[in-house]
Amino acid sequence: MNVYDPLCHTVSAEISVPAEAAFRYLADPKKLGLWALGCFDTQSTDKDGLYKGTSLFDGSEAWFRIETDPKRFLIDYHVGDSTHQLPRISTRIVPGPNYGRDSEHCIVSMTAWRTSDMSNHRWHRLCATHDAEILMIQAQLESQ
Repeated sequence: MNVYDPLCHTVSAEISVPAEAAFRYLADPKKLGLWALGCFDTQSTDKDGLYKGTSLFDGSEAWFRIETDPKRFLIDYHVGDSTHQLPRISTRIVPGPNYGRDSEHCIVSMTAWRTSDMSNHRWHRLCATHDAEILMIQAQLESQ
């Protein structure tokens, strides 16, 4: 078992698409249902801005809403149950020119924060999942 930071976990990948394209993809709740292993097959709910998906691990429902800041290429994913969600995962997209590359590249970084009641097993699973998800995001964006 890998050793992960006990409080937060960040994954990053350079992706060969413009930052704007990465932002649109990652801010789209329906697209999230294609790469988030804990929230597959995203569906709208009767509450505005609230979505749910299915965990590929145990079939449980996962509820989320997305908050975006397009000017800064920031996305916060609020995760929880049907009545209460917390901003537990954030994504930042860095345009290529901001780190010496052209505008057809960007860096996507995703950070997850651990809740105080999350077991070590659950935290390890979340970290390992994000390790795989960043590769899925990269592959899906670059194959469009």
